[in-house]
Amino acid sequence: MKVLVTVKEVAELADDFEVEGTEVDDRYLEYDLNEWDDYAVEEGVQMNEAGIADEVVSVTIGPERAEETIRMALAKGADRAIRVWDEALEDADLLDVKTKTQILSAIVEAEDPDIVLTGVQAGDDAFGATGVALADSIGFEWAAVVNALDLDADTGVAHVHRELEGGVEEVTDVELPAVLTIQTGINEPRYASLRGIRQAQSKEIAPKSLDDLDLDAAELESDLTLTEMYEPESESDAEIFEGSAEETAGKLAEVLREKGVAE
Repeated sequence: MKVLVTVKEVAELADDFEVEGTEVDDRYLEYDLNEWDDYAVEEGVQMNEAGIADEVVSVTIGPERAEETIRMALAKGADRAIRVWDEALEDADLLDVKTKTQILSAIVEAEDPDIVLTGVQAGDDAFGATGVALADSIGFEWAAVVNALDLDADTGVAHVHRELEGGVEEVTDVELPAVLTIQTGINEPRYASLRGIRQAQSKEIAPKSLDDLDLDAAELESDLTLTEMYEPESESDAEIFEGSAEETAGKLAEVLREKGVAE
């Protein structure tokens, strides 16, 4: 059984940063593996360790810089990786769900996996739609927001628990091949060991262009345009009381009296 895990590199802001036009300068950004995808990687690696999966392949869409991130998936136990990028994608402000779905669909066609694992959402755009859109595109069964998984390889059925709104949990069976979007908390993602990091250096990261996937760049133009970026203004000001416990308590009591919540 082959498991394909989609992963994404996401940017995290420094405590202090500046917005320049519609971008935050790279000097204020740190890049890391998307949190939800980390759980998806762990789930795939556990399948491999349990003898359910024969191969775990990770795939990302991103520039050469993203290789450091996807190599973390290799260090945690993925067997090989694929990185898709093309000059035609560089000018896009933000890749929309449609574009990512078309690219990942081409990877699925080439790899022919039995199961695709994705994170529920990405920490940057938070669309939460790519996994389900991918399943619809490739004709796979699917389940979203999976927080527990029992895979029966013999029958080709995934027994999944899904987290729904209002604390409701659904238990359902999904026939393979399938796409499952993985929720945080389904497992405990491992840290990459020194041995795993060393081994990851020799594992394959295959670069793929749009031509390699027989995709037409003109048909992949994103429908999203980033028009503005700004730091939201604070709705209220915070006041910090300094001094001893008695002094700060007195100041707090005075503020509460002024607000009419204390006498």
